[in-house]
Amino acid sequence: MPDRGGGPTGPRMRVGRPSRRVRTLLMTLGVLAVLAMAFVMFAGFWTDWLWYRSVKYSSVFTTTLWTKIGLFFVFGLLMAVAVGVNIWLAHRLRPPLSAMSMEQQSLDRYRMSVAPYKKWILLGLTSLVGLIAGASAAGQWRTWLMWVNGVPFDQKDPQFHLDVSFYAFDLPWYRFMLGFGFAAAILSLIAAALTHYLYGGLRVTSPGARATAAATGHLSVLLGIFVTLKAVAYWLDRYGLAVKSSDFKATGNWTGLRYVDANAYLPAKTILFCIAVICALLFFATLWRRTWQLPVIGFGLMVLSAILIGGLYPAIVQKFQVQPNEQAKEAPYVEKNLKATRDAYGITGTEVTEYAGTSTTEDKTKLRDDADGAASIRLLDPNVVSPTFQQLQQVRNYYAFPSNLDVDRYSKDGKDQDTVIGLRELNLQGIPKSNWINNHFRYTHGFGVVAAKGTNADAEGRPEFTEYDLPSKGDLGDYQQRIYYGEKTSQYSIVGGPQKEIDYSDDTGEKTTSYKGKSGVNLSNPVNRAAYAVAFGEPQILYSGAIGEGSRILYNRTPKERVEAVAPWLTIDGDAYPAVVGDKIEWIVDAYTTTNGYPYASRTTLGDTTADSLTAANNQRAVVAQQNQVNYIRNSVKATVDAYTGKVTLYEWDTKDPVLKTWKKAFPGTVKPKGDIPQALMDHLRYPQDLFKVQRELLTRYHVKDAETFLSGSEVWQVPDDPTNKSGNAVPPYYLSMKMPGEQSQAFSLTTTLTPNGRDNLSAFMSVNAEAGTSDYGKINILKLPTGRTVDGPKRVQSQFNSEPSIAESIRLLRGGDSEVEYGNLLTVPLDGGLLYVEPVYVRGGGLKYPLLRKVLVTYGGATAFEDTLGQALDKVFGAEGSTVEPPDEDETKPPPTSSDPTVQEALDDAQKAFDDGQEALKKGDWEAYGTAQKDLEDALERAEDAQAAADKKAGSGDKAGDSGDKNTEESGKPSSSPSSSKSPDSG
Repeated sequence: MPDRGGGPTGPRMRVGRPSRRVRTLLMTLGVLAVLAMAFVMFAGFWTDWLWYRSVKYSSVFTTTLWTKIGLFFVFGLLMAVAVGVNIWLAHRLRPPLSAMSMEQQSLDRYRMSVAPYKKWILLGLTSLVGLIAGASAAGQWRTWLMWVNGVPFDQKDPQFHLDVSFYAFDLPWYRFMLGFGFAAAILSLIAAALTHYLYGGLRVTSPGARATAAATGHLSVLLGIFVTLKAVAYWLDRYGLAVKSSDFKATGNWTGLRYVDANAYLPAKTILFCIAVICALLFFATLWRRTWQLPVIGFGLMVLSAILIGGLYPAIVQKFQVQPNEQAKEAPYVEKNLKATRDAYGITGTEVTEYAGTSTTEDKTKLRDDADGAASIRLLDPNVVSPTFQQLQQVRNYYAFPSNLDVDRYSKDGKDQDTVIGLRELNLQGIPKSNWINNHFRYTHGFGVVAAKGTNADAEGRPEFTEYDLPSKGDLGDYQQRIYYGEKTSQYSIVGGPQKEIDYSDDTGEKTTSYKGKSGVNLSNPVNRAAYAVAFGEPQILYSGAIGEGSRILYNRTPKERVEAVAPWLTIDGDAYPAVVGDKIEWIVDAYTTTNGYPYASRTTLGDTTADSLTAANNQRAVVAQQNQVNYIRNSVKATVDAYTGKVTLYEWDTKDPVLKTWKKAFPGTVKPKGDIPQALMDHLRYPQDLFKVQRELLTRYHVKDAETFLSGSEVWQVPDDPTNKSGNAVPPYYLSMKMPGEQSQAFSLTTTLTPNGRDNLSAFMSVNAEAGTSDYGKINILKLPTGRTVDGPKRVQSQFNSEPSIAESIRLLRGGDSEVEYGNLLTVPLDGGLLYVEPVYVRGGGLKYPLLRKVLVTYGGATAFEDTLGQALDKVFGAEGSTVEPPDEDETKPPPTSSDPTVQEALDDAQKAFDDGQEALKKGDWEAYGTAQKDLEDALERAEDAQAAADKKAGSGDKAGDSGDKNTEESGKPSSSPSSSKSPDSG
């Protein structure tokens, strides 16, 4: 029979061809379609290049682009060559004659069908696999850059004694290469096998040998390569054990080797490596032996060994050696995990101090002055007062403040003041008429800073503004007030051209301006205009008369977007915050370097760890790359974005971080040295929230230093839910200037509370010095509460506030009409061995659409106060005016309050019973019963009030009746409208 490479012969059918005009039209349309597609691709590339050039980070664009292109072509070509060569070789090794069988006769038809198109089919297949492989490889540009630029950590893992950089930078690249090799081997094997089958080298039903000698040798070599790669995989798996994640019953998420890994999996991987090498040699030997008998036996033994040695043996070790004596067996490995995790997350230097939780001073009046010095207690909650800023300082509807304001420090007369600050940003939803010109040419920027003292409110409960009005004036001096870049500025604007922009409005009318900055991309070039018209899907950009000489397009305008774009290797903190630095407004963005390849360090998911009650309600506070799993993190970069020019500056912050050093080698010149940070900026840098949240989550388990306690789980803590709202999410950390025990002065700090796992009493108070530029910056302190005595945590304190009858009655009165009560941040301050809790209470209503500070809740040592000002509340709690509410003796049983009116007395007895039931339910943690008791208490108090009013009306009217009512109220213990005049049945 003829060679299988021949094609069909015989007469060809003539097929009708389209006319010349139709062919010309079709060709023209095809060319136009190709040109259109090419210009769309060009527009995306060109606009990206113009943007990076405009922000002076073109090297980031070119480095990233050329790396992706290089990886695409190298690995795409390798894959195409591997598959193509094996298809060509299989075709070249085809037998000259086919066997006489039905199978081969059927295949002859396929062979004749593909014969005329063999080269095109080969080119198409290799191009397809090359494109897929190249695209996959291009996505590994970070892995490649970290491998070629890797800097040593100068720390070795405790098992293999290799530098950490091997696991962080080298091992990920080796795994990618191994995966690519497996893909190439498998695709080549499949392509070669199909080709051999098509051309008779492999036979399924034909008589005689199932494979020719040539096909046997070819496929054996490919199988040998595959098994060789498997041997390499077994060898790398040995090192992979140091960064392997597993579920450990004693601790939950676990990274690194355990006893069974070191004593079963590790030797098993070594044995399997040796078996795989021998098996690969047997496959290669088939080139001479021309039989698959030995390699198939070897491959079967390798699979069996993988099951027995790699699966069954470790399970036996775990069952019969580890489980009977788990703590002793696992303790050495837990010690390694403890040390590595603490090093990887920067919590090694955490100081854990025993703290009594109760005051040692009998005369509480002596603590009144100490309470003022312990902290600059912030009554203005930045997460509540944004509507107040909006109502009082918005000025125009096309301005808006973020829903969560920021806390910073500003100095006046040489004294630092905790300040709540927000920018009056552009709000397109509030412009009078929405159209393309207004949205993108006229309303282009916000205007001015609004700031208020964090520790004060005026007599009406409004913020005491230190920067206010439009244009802004106050304590912050002269600065560029126009805000072209901000958290709420998500749309593009075209500025600087013939169309004037609305600047702001005052009593004299509307002011206009034209952007004078050099930010953005110049649209004078028609090519640029056409590219942006295509890229943004806005054809008006191409022909609008509002665009002319000097017009510039501004986009990517949020601080997060800009920093992430110029440094795509950084993870961005969820809370960018503004600061007036010299004569300009700067957005400050904390950025992190991370890796998930730190041996023995436990992993955490950034999105889960950094979530709290604020991120749940505000996407702008969510960390970028929140699904990333990491086991090493450093706040290595402080970035700034100029609110007027959009200029992005990256400053090195952690000078010892090897991951940052690696990226600096990959992108030289993009990060400025730490010494270049101006002092005016340093004054506003702070410890980042997301890093603190990651660290506090780790410290709920890793505050212990010995393996035995860690494994027992007796000291596991948790981050409590935010008690001030019903979100069910974690309490956020709070910025607060405070003085920790043993310190001489206040420091700007980031604080949080921790509770035992599954309980609501307090386990620890955690703080970090957040004041950049000081020697103690980043120092984490934990005050550990005694385990033998119950100290109320935030949820219990909030419950006590809510269950105090006098407070409950006052809050009920505050809610009168259509008013709403909002609780501010529940702040915790250590004081004289005890803990001072302070919570501002806001009221929104009475025709007002914004919250005003009306009351302050304070508790210390069981004494509680609910007063108009912080000073009054502290005076009452500490007995400075003799009006403190002392906590009751736990062994003392008080008789219920009495009243001369039987109806009132019955209601008061019911109130006392409901209160006692609620306290009992609180101790048991039965929240359903507690809620029922609270409802009964409220009903009883209302009945008592109604009964008392009826008694007063019966006794007389006017002032006499009122005096009688007040007297009866005081005698009976029933709360009056003034909470300071009453005492609860059980104020503790």
